[in-house]
Amino acid sequence: MSQWLQQVIDRGQAIDDWLSPVREQALESLRQTNWPNRRVEAWKYTSLVPLEQLTLSSDSTKTSTDIADIEGLNSLDLIFVDGELQSDITAMTLPEGLHISSLRDAADEQKTTAKALFSQIKPQRHLFGLVNDVLAEDGVIIDIDADSHIERPVRITNLSTQGQESHHRVLVRLGNRSSVTVIEQGQGEQASLSTGFAEYDIGEHAQLEHYRMAMHTHKAIHIGGCHFSLQEQARLNSTLVGYGSQLSRVDVDIIHNGEHAKAKFNAIYLLGESEHFDLHSTIEHAVPNGTTEENARGIVGDKAKAVFNGRIHIHRDAQKTLAELNNRNLLLSRRGQINTKPELEIYADDVQCAHGATVAEIEEEALYYLRSRGISRSQALVMLNFGFIQELVNQMPNQALAHWLQPKLQARFAEMEVK
Repeated sequence: MSQWLQQVIDRGQAIDDWLSPVREQALESLRQTNWPNRRVEAWKYTSLVPLEQLTLSSDSTKTSTDIADIEGLNSLDLIFVDGELQSDITAMTLPEGLHISSLRDAADEQKTTAKALFSQIKPQRHLFGLVNDVLAEDGVIIDIDADSHIERPVRITNLSTQGQESHHRVLVRLGNRSSVTVIEQGQGEQASLSTGFAEYDIGEHAQLEHYRMAMHTHKAIHIGGCHFSLQEQARLNSTLVGYGSQLSRVDVDIIHNGEHAKAKFNAIYLLGESEHFDLHSTIEHAVPNGTTEENARGIVGDKAKAVFNGRIHIHRDAQKTLAELNNRNLLLSRRGQINTKPELEIYADDVQCAHGATVAEIEEEALYYLRSRGISRSQALVMLNFGFIQELVNQMPNQALAHWLQPKLQARFAEMEVK
């Protein structure tokens, strides 16, 4: 066992709160867990050496908790700084049918909801999910009543600051026939470590519009996950935007537990020079008549390294399943690296499934054409990069969020340009 993991166990044993019984289960699993190395398939292309060598030195400068408003979004904002909730939920005017409480100060009713969700949807195989189980003392519990349609998006932002380690949790339950939009946003660029995991229970005929903006860059280390359970005729539309950093990884699990559920998952990842991003997704079709569409597109800069592992598992009883997985990647430099592994594991015989992966470079003819029209190289690269991912941006249901994202992606492309 690594020294870092032993320290997590020691710290977890000292936490005594209402979630301690759940934490104890995670602690027991961690005690029996070997630290992953390159021989472990799930970590074959992602080294944890940056985490083991991380030295955190706190900056005493006060960090602002203000986040930029997104024009036209009109969101309910929940702000975390280094894993601690800064927003006063009691001062918020919440729409009818929406209940939000903090994990730290939950009332008895919210504790019951949290216990029914906490580590119940997230698979136990996720090492850092177990770490989060043990160390996350703050977070939010979002509960939507049956037949409630929440128009205002809920935006959850975690800011990681210099020298800090943070762990927070998001638990969301959608009652039958309800709907809501949830935006998870993480950002930070200074030396820090954060884990952020979210679990979503989507009830029968309920609809979740979900976004995960993993915008950690440079020296920030972030490891997290989004985990969804879909009941009968549930609908999920999820979009992930991930930046690369010293070490960044996101695990996504979508579990079809009810028939006729539909899931759409789009992912965009953008890596600057020498950055690393790892996306592992698993789609479990456990019952018949499920539909999944997954599209992941990545742009990888000079000496950067991207990892994509997408797995669709069709269980023996999951007849009449429709599932498709595509991963497309664009290399900005031949010194960049992409490891992609789309997988289909099928045990039913009456299904329609497909998967594929491609890796390509910027077309020199297209670049030359744009430059011959008086467009600078940097602007031409932005245009070509945007063309590669624009389809997925256009598919985002929330246009206010898509418009907010466009200039951020342009700035990111400028940082990624190979000189």
